[in-house]
Amino acid sequence: MNAAEDAALTILRVDGSQAAIDRAIACEVPVAIEIDGFGYAVMMMTPQDFGDFATGFLLTERLIDAPADILDIDPFETERGWIVRVALVARCRARIHDRVRHRTSDTSCGLCGISGLEQVARPVTYRAARPTAPAPALFAALATLRAHQPLNVQTGAVHAAAACDAAGTILAVREDVGRHNALDKLIGHLAGATVPAFILVTSRISYEMVDKALVIGAPILVGISAPTTLALSHARTHDLTLVALARPDAMLVAHDPFGWFTTDPE
Repeated sequence: MNAAEDAALTILRVDGSQAAIDRAIACEVPVAIEIDGFGYAVMMMTPQDFGDFATGFLLTERLIDAPADILDIDPFETERGWIVRVALVARCRARIHDRVRHRTSDTSCGLCGISGLEQVARPVTYRAARPTAPAPALFAALATLRAHQPLNVQTGAVHAAAACDAAGTILAVREDVGRHNALDKLIGHLAGATVPAFILVTSRISYEMVDKALVIGAPILVGISAPTTLALSHARTHDLTLVALARPDAMLVAHDPFGWFTTDPE
């Protein structure tokens, strides 16, 4: 299945005129995640990069500890959507049995299907490292991000998550109609590789986005929208440098535990 499809639309102009156009529309399909025969979640997402998504999703759900815990990923299309079947090593299967009975569906985030509030604060063993990317690098990455978003250029309807180096060069990007899905895809792509200097996302910074950034070990999370209170608290707890409302002319430093941006770095 394609990531976008053409549709016939009509432009209405303020002067009263109108015109027929063809425009690419981002595809959104239900994707069922089956793990060792159990239906774990149904995500509404863009039908591409299924292997990256499954790896990142299982990492951020704490269902696996490393990509090597996945024995096989088998995506296939059905009349009603896609199914991604995943096989795990025996050591991880107990985690599925513990949680699968509480999950029936999911719309894109990693918290919608948990059974109780006590499960929100899942363990994070990583504490963010001191940043290495200076402010100009963040602006440089933001300035070039659009060039790395072919699906959004085509449709104007999808989010992106980008891994960037300390100079602001964009190393990898994943796109999806769901902001969480885009970041999970990126995490799956990066799993086992060198940790990027920062992650740039085209969305608000929610608790889940902070949590996922911590799982991959990113020192800085940059978003084009604002953080929530829970996201800020989570970042503070784990020393994640948080930069929000990223614009071409200014950014808001929401949390700077190492004084990297708000004081002269050593």
